[in-house]
Amino acid sequence: MLQDIRDNSQGVIAKVIIGFIVAIFALFGVDSIIGGFTTSPPVAEINGEEITDAQLQASVQSLLNSLGGGLESLDQSLLEQVALGQIIEEVILRQSAQRASMSISSDRLDRNIITNPQFQINGVFDSDLAVRTMASQGYSVPLYRETIKRQMMLSQVASAYTSSGFVIESELSRMAELSAQTRDFRYISIPLGVRTLDTAISDEEIQAYYDENQSNFTEDEAVIVRYVLLDKDVIAEEIEVDESELLAKFEEEKGAFEGSAEKRASHILFEVGANLSQDAALQLASDSIERLNAGEEFAAIALELSSDTGSAANGGDIGYTDGNAFPDAVESALETLALNEISGPVVSEFGVHILKLTEDSENVFQTFDEVSARMERELKNSRVEAIYAERLGDLSNLAFETGDLETISQELNLVILESDAFGRVGGRGIFANSSVIAQAFAEEVLLEGNNSDVVELGASQAVVLSMLEFSEESLMPVEDVEPEIAVLLRTRMERDAVQTLGDELLTAVEAEAGLEELLTENELEWITLDDASRGSVMVNGQILSRVFAMSLLENSESTYDNISLDNGTFVLVELNQINVGTLDSMDDAERQGMTTAMIADSGNSDFQAFMTNLQETADIQSSVNEETF
Repeated sequence: MLQDIRDNSQGVIAKVIIGFIVAIFALFGVDSIIGGFTTSPPVAEINGEEITDAQLQASVQSLLNSLGGGLESLDQSLLEQVALGQIIEEVILRQSAQRASMSISSDRLDRNIITNPQFQINGVFDSDLAVRTMASQGYSVPLYRETIKRQMMLSQVASAYTSSGFVIESELSRMAELSAQTRDFRYISIPLGVRTLDTAISDEEIQAYYDENQSNFTEDEAVIVRYVLLDKDVIAEEIEVDESELLAKFEEEKGAFEGSAEKRASHILFEVGANLSQDAALQLASDSIERLNAGEEFAAIALELSSDTGSAANGGDIGYTDGNAFPDAVESALETLALNEISGPVVSEFGVHILKLTEDSENVFQTFDEVSARMERELKNSRVEAIYAERLGDLSNLAFETGDLETISQELNLVILESDAFGRVGGRGIFANSSVIAQAFAEEVLLEGNNSDVVELGASQAVVLSMLEFSEESLMPVEDVEPEIAVLLRTRMERDAVQTLGDELLTAVEAEAGLEELLTENELEWITLDDASRGSVMVNGQILSRVFAMSLLENSESTYDNISLDNGTFVLVELNQINVGTLDSMDDAERQGMTTAMIADSGNSDFQAFMTNLQETADIQSSVNEETF
C-alpha cells in the first residue's frame, strides 16, 4: 500500500492538490489552518458577544487567586459558574456604557498611569519601571492601557449610581427613631460558680464520658524527622571581602560616575510651525509654568502638552548632555538652573521649551567610607547567590543518591537537626510549610526510609529531611485525660445548676411571688441601666442585643425575657421603657455618618437594580452546565 501511495503521489492531480495546500499555507499561515480545526466553541454568548473558554479559565484562576489557597476541594463547575457570572456582569456593564457613548479620554488615562505609585520612584513617574511592572503582571503597554481604560469606564458607570443617592429629612428622622433609640432595663446575672463543688465526680462518670467520646481523646499520627537546612544567611557568614576588592570596586564606580554626562534634563516643547506661532507658543509655555508653580507634576503636563511625544511618554526626559548635545539656548539655560529647578520659556530653532534640570553630575561622588558597607553587601550577595545555587544542585543530587543525611552533612558542611513531633496539620517553623509536611508523609520517606526531595523554602532556604520516628493514631489512656474530663463534667454540672436556678427565677416572675426571696437566698441583685443605646459598652453585647429585640406590650409596664450567654451565664432581663430617638439627640458626627451610610445604601440599591435590569433584558446563552441566564 505504501508503494501505491508513493506512485500515486507522482501524478498530476496529486501535484495540483499538494500545490493548492502549499498555497493556502503560504497565504494564511500554518497556525490559521491548524487553528481552524482546533478552535473551541464559546462557553457563553452575551448579546452576541462570545466568551471563550480561555477567558473563563483566566477568570477562574483570578477568582482562586483572590480567595487564597486551600481551595482544592472546591467543585470546578461551581467555580466556573461564579467566574462566568463575574464575566457576564462586566460585559453587560461595558456594553451598556458603549451604548451610552461613554469613554475615557487619553489624557485622563495617561494621568491615571503617571500617578500610579507602582510606576513611581521617589514620587516621580519612571517609564522603565512602568514597563517592567506591566510586563511582570503579564501586560504589554497597549494591553495595560486598554485594561485600565475598561476598568475606569466600568467604575464610571457604577459611580453614576452609587454616588447619586440621596435621603430626605423625613427618612433621616425615621432612621433616627431606631438608630438613636435608647432603652431602660434591668437584669439579673447568674454566672457559673461553685454551686456543685460539694458534689463529687465519680470514676464511673469519668469512664462513661471517656467511652462515649473517645474520638475527642485520640492522638493523631505524627512524625519526628531529621533534616539539614541550606541557608543563604549561613553562607554569607562564611564569606569575607578583602578591602582591596572594595577599593577596586570604589574606583570603578567613581570612574564611571565621573565619566558620565554632566547634566540630565527634561523639557516640555511647544513646536513652532504653521499651526502655532512663536507668540502663541510663549503664551502656552507661560500658562504651563503657572500650573507647575501651582503644584502640578512636570511629567503630567509634558504628557498632556509637549509636542515631543517621545520624551513626553518618559516624563519629558531628554537625556544627558556634556554641554554640547542640545541647542545652544537650551544648554545656556541649563547652566543657570539648580537641581530640580524649572526654567522660564526658552526659545530655540525647534520651538519654545520649558526645562527642568533633573541630574547634575557636578555633585561630588561619595567617599569610600560612605559606600564601602553597600559595596561589601553587594559583593557578598553576588557570591552568596553563586555558592547557594551550586550547593542547591549538590544538595538535590546527594539527597537522591544517598540514603542518609550523614553524607550530605559531611559533603556540604550542614548540621543535622531534629524536629519536634508534628502531624499532617503541621507544626512550628518550617514544619508549618505544606510542602515540607507533604514530603514528611510521602511514602518514600515515611515507609521506605529514603531522603526527601529538596524543598525550597522561598528564595533563601532549602531543606532535605529523613524519617526518625513515626507514631500511628492512638487512643490516649483514660488516666492521661481524667483531669480534662473532670473539668468538662464539672462545667456541665455548673451549667445545669445555673439553668435550674434560672428556671426558678422565671417561675417566680410568672407567679409574681417569691422572686425577692430567691435573690436574697442566692446573693443575687438587679443591675439597672437607664437610657442605654445600641452601642453601649456598659453591658454585655449579647444582653444588649436581646434587650433591643424585645418589645413592650400595650398597657404593660415591663416585659421579661431570658438568655444563656456563651460563657454559660443565665440572664433574666426586665425591659421597662423604650425611648424613641430623634435627630436632635444625635451629635453632628453621628448624624453625618448615618446620612452617608443611607446615601451609600440608596446608591448601591439603585446600582444593583440597574444591573438586575441589564441581566434580565440581555440575551445571555451559556454552555456552562447548559444554563441559560
